[in-house]
Amino acid sequence: MDVIVKWKYKTPRGISSWMTSDEMPFNEAMLMARDITKTGRSIDLYFLDNRGTKWSVKELETYMTKKQERPASIEIIFDGSFDKQTKKAGCGAVIYYHEGRQRKRIRINKALDYLENNNEAEYAALWLGLQEIKTIDVEDTEIMIKGDSQVVINQLAGEWAVYEPLFTRWMDRIEDTLRQLRLQPVYKHISRDENKESHRLAKQALNGTEISSSIELDNE
Repeated sequence: MDVIVKWKYKTPRGISSWMTSDEMPFNEAMLMARDITKTGRSIDLYFLDNRGTKWSVKELETYMTKKQERPASIEIIFDGSFDKQTKKAGCGAVIYYHEGRQRKRIRINKALDYLENNNEAEYAALWLGLQEIKTIDVEDTEIMIKGDSQVVINQLAGEWAVYEPLFTRWMDRIEDTLRQLRLQPVYKHISRDENKESHRLAKQALNGTEISSSIELDNE
């Protein structure tokens, strides 16, 4: 997290003025704040993050300590399958993350009715995976989002225009979830060969086999 330091500087004669640092990483800002405090001439020192949230020294230290204990290196890979005749869809997502030194994996899939096309199934698959991420206490970190749908990846990344209201509604749900979790998405298009695991989950859901599992992986 990058922050700025704000404090009121007071001279021995009682003249005071607000001072503002450049934006800098949390650890550097904390060192600066401690150095400023040692002068004995600072009043009302606090930090501001890039969302405009105000933090005291104690609040920011506590938050960053808890953040270091949260899951990190989050990666979600998604896929959707769609049956035109039945209008049924299978959605699958695989989530990889680190918790401390342990690497973990979640697999989730679900069958959905009344979707309109394969692209909607792809959006629904990503949304399904993001709902699962809510269960692992993740927030305020980067998330790598991978899928083999050029439409979904490029539209979410802002590289392709979105004209269909159907897709706009799914994008709003996905972006709302990312904001709630304070996740910064990085989108990457991958090939179908790189997406076999989530594709298999989507097909299994479409065929009536639903899966929800979480395991610890051997560290590589």
